[in-house]
Amino acid sequence: MRSRARFPDVPRKAGHYESFYLKAARPGGGMAFWIRHTVHKRPGAEPTASLWFTLFEEGSAPLATKATFPAAELSAPAGAYIEIGGARLEPGQARGEARSEQLEARWDLGFTDPGEPFRHLPRGWLYKAPIPRTKLLSPYPQAVYTGQLTVGDREVEVEGWPGMIGHNWGAEHAERWIWMHGASFADRPPETSFDVALGRIKLGPWTLPWIGNGRLVLDGVEHRLGGCARPRFASARPPVTSRSPAAGSRSAAGSARRRATSSAGSTPTPTAASTTHSTARSPTSSCTSSATGFRRPRSR
Repeated sequence: MRSRARFPDVPRKAGHYESFYLKAARPGGGMAFWIRHTVHKRPGAEPTASLWFTLFEEGSAPLATKATFPAAELSAPAGAYIEIGGARLEPGQARGEARSEQLEARWDLGFTDPGEPFRHLPRGWLYKAPIPRTKLLSPYPQAVYTGQLTVGDREVEVEGWPGMIGHNWGAEHAERWIWMHGASFADRPPETSFDVALGRIKLGPWTLPWIGNGRLVLDGVEHRLGGCARPRFASARPPVTSRSPAAGSRSAAGSARRRATSSAGSTPTPTAASTTHSTARSPTSSCTSSATGFRRPRSR
């Protein structure tokens, strides 16, 4: 087991959110999927859980569905990461379905990743410290998927799709955040990948500068990325457009504004294209970015 679910250990009086998410794109581009298992618990209440599924296809609007379940259908079985409404994520395999009035989706996927988990936070003690209130790691940062997706009445074969599996949890979202992952870069070895998270957190009345943590695997060498950015911003900069994950080699998630009381790291909004408009100049330091996140309110 490369990670473990935290929600079973959360006291009843505490609030909590958690998600395990899968992302992959077809080699060469044109199609991608995003699957997410989420847990949301308000202080003093039982948790609820949701399954999210989105299929991106170049030239078409994304197809998306979400199904929500009560605490009785949420568990962390022995030998598995999480199970929601019968949809289970475990080492090497993900199976499940999500149904709504808009769409019915099913997945039966196997995955491999010979590498090690990647911990975005640079020190192990930060995963136990009260700050940051959001913890993030990639149990399978270079996963390769094989299997089948059923989206409505359509069957999609998945064969050697590069991607990842991520896990985040905590009591509060960052004030603003960005997550980016890229794989299957042209003219580069298949193990080349880019996995970075950036955030701004609140400490009392202050919002700290952007802090980024991630890694770039290039030509077989891992380069750790991270640091604190100088808060230099200019509102006159033109919008920056990011390619949809369906483009294959580049993807950006976390570009949609959502309240922390819904669920963490939500699936990109099902619009015709995945576009991020930057209203602030990117910090000029080791944790630079070509896009900016959106303000996310703290959980109550």
